[in-house]
Amino acid sequence: MDDKAGMLTIVGDVGLDLVLGPLASWPAPGAEVLVDRSEMRAGFSACNAALAARHLGQPCRLVADLGDDYFAHWLADRLHGVETDLKHLSRATTLTVAFAHPDGERSFITTRGHLESVTWDSLAPRIPKAPEGAFALLTGIYLMPQVRARFAEALASLRARGYRTAFDTGCPTEGWTAAVRAEARAWLAHCDILLLNEAEITGLSGDADLEPALRQLSALMPEGAIAVAKAGWRGAVAVSGDQLYEHGAPNVSVFDTVGAGDSFNAGFLAARLAGLGVEAALGVGSATASTIIARFPREQIAPGELSHLLAAPTGGATRTSA
Repeated sequence: MDDKAGMLTIVGDVGLDLVLGPLASWPAPGAEVLVDRSEMRAGFSACNAALAARHLGQPCRLVADLGDDYFAHWLADRLHGVETDLKHLSRATTLTVAFAHPDGERSFITTRGHLESVTWDSLAPRIPKAPEGAFALLTGIYLMPQVRARFAEALASLRARGYRTAFDTGCPTEGWTAAVRAEARAWLAHCDILLLNEAEITGLSGDADLEPALRQLSALMPEGAIAVAKAGWRGAVAVSGDQLYEHGAPNVSVFDTVGAGDSFNAGFLAARLAGLGVEAALGVGSATASTIIARFPREQIAPGELSHLLAAPTGGATRTSA
């Protein structure tokens, strides 16, 4: 195993994405519409982050389960250049059809598939003890109900193995109910870096204002932890202790934004591993996401092609609460 790959271990969801668009409106039942573009991709949060790390030249290890069909083997072939530990389950591959709309919004239809059969007992033995300073990024929790049921245990065990833990839950399919908020807030005690988008930060906190929402969640995390809100074209905001950090995103033209947040996660963690501060890491994360989603088809991005993004960006802002 590559020790450098062990510095960033990604654990979570891998599946198939079929992205279509632009779709201005849903067709009537029984009708057919034509769209200009499509791409079939290796996708879902863990896979997207691993591929973004590969584009950056950041070695990483991906630990995940796949289905046992044609698409599963197709997916595994797309992960060349990433150190992987992939186990096949006797289920059809989970897949998402993503519709890109002209205003930049997206709609997703996802199948029930192999992700519902992923267990922490399957994943845990394949995650080695961490090299000093390593990150473990966990993603896709709400698509893996059996892992979700033991997620606090999973985070705690990874920290006990020496990892700094980061997670991106995504949005719960049942919405941010009181029970979901209570469940996810309990996870924060074991989280060193929280990586959610703006809607997820405000949904989890229950506060519609981003800065107070971030500060509320940061207070539930260990000392020195970082709570990050990904804010799309506006960039990203983070809170650590009494410090608030902000960094804008490059202005790019995109076909679809699927996987933008996952690409941000890889860029942010790679920047932190490279020794960059929080503000600069926000910039690297935003630049990574913007650069990747501006490319179509994305399979044309070569390993290491985006390594220049790990140079510290400018234009951020830091302030301390009174």
